[in-house]
Amino acid sequence: MSATALRQVERPWRVIFGIGIFAAAIAVLAMMVWQGVTAHGAPDPTQPNTSPTVAFLDIGILVFREGLECILVLAAITASMTGAKSAHRKPVAVGAGVAFGATLITWFIAVRIVDSLSDNMRALDLQAATGLLAVVVLLVIMNWFFHKIYWGGWIRAHNRRRKALLSNGHEIGKQSLLWGLILLGFTSLYREGFEVVLFLQSYNLRFGGGVVLKGALLGIALSGIVAVLTFVLQQRLPYRKMLITTGVLLGVVLLVMVGEQAQEMQLAHWISTTPIASLVPMIPHWMGMWFAVFPTFETLIAQFIAAVLVIGSYYAARHFGGRPAIEEPVQEAKAEARVAITEELQPVR
Repeated sequence: MSATALRQVERPWRVIFGIGIFAAAIAVLAMMVWQGVTAHGAPDPTQPNTSPTVAFLDIGILVFREGLECILVLAAITASMTGAKSAHRKPVAVGAGVAFGATLITWFIAVRIVDSLSDNMRALDLQAATGLLAVVVLLVIMNWFFHKIYWGGWIRAHNRRRKALLSNGHEIGKQSLLWGLILLGFTSLYREGFEVVLFLQSYNLRFGGGVVLKGALLGIALSGIVAVLTFVLQQRLPYRKMLITTGVLLGVVLLVMVGEQAQEMQLAHWISTTPIASLVPMIPHWMGMWFAVFPTFETLIAQFIAAVLVIGSYYAARHFGGRPAIEEPVQEAKAEARVAITEELQPVR
């Protein structure tokens, strides 16, 4: 197909994609307006807690971030499954679908466990404990210091498993190959889903399932758009830029969560509360709601340490580990796909 004909085929899809983005933006705006109306206007900015709207956006960012990583792994696995090997994509997709269902089951199990713990723990203690877990999970998800291992190593490990399965397919049997590919798709998605489930327990405890559901749907919708572009339209996307952008947003989320977590630990009497008298008149109450900035030594020191940890680990990774190898495994798999297509197109002599 010529380049002109290809552009003509792609043009309607670009229009559809643009309409989809516009519709998604309208949907997000409608959710915010609806939340404001149901809260009888804007939420009270004097309450020292994150608003449901901020929580909704935080959840959407996190779910979208994890969705991007999952799509990146699946793209690397399936990129070389072309021609006669294209049938291998189906069991990988089945495994990913099963993992999505398993993630939902894990969510209900985790909620049930947290509910049972609430019968034996004070509400403030449980909220502080789940908040601390959420901060730890968020640090693991971001983990800029180990990003080369976390992204590049995780993708390469799946690529090696895929190569081993396909190269030994005639030896291990069709049934074993099928289950191996299903397991490959399952692990690609379930790890990300399990991290999200752990992270969202704190938000579910504070805001309820409605806010969590809206945020998760936003993240899933955005991830779905990227998945359609990647697997259906076969578009080359700037994965690295997208991951870095969402990483920066998650950095802001981390600072807010650390401030909230420190305050919850103060309310639960896990740590002391030492007000800074000079900052009390300078920091308005609404800063506590939107950015979790409170005029106490403990909360501000915790946020400062978190900022130093994230920024310092990022620059340390760049200095000692080089640039993150996010796209290399995907490009390697695509190169394999091109070789396979070339071999299939060669005339038989």
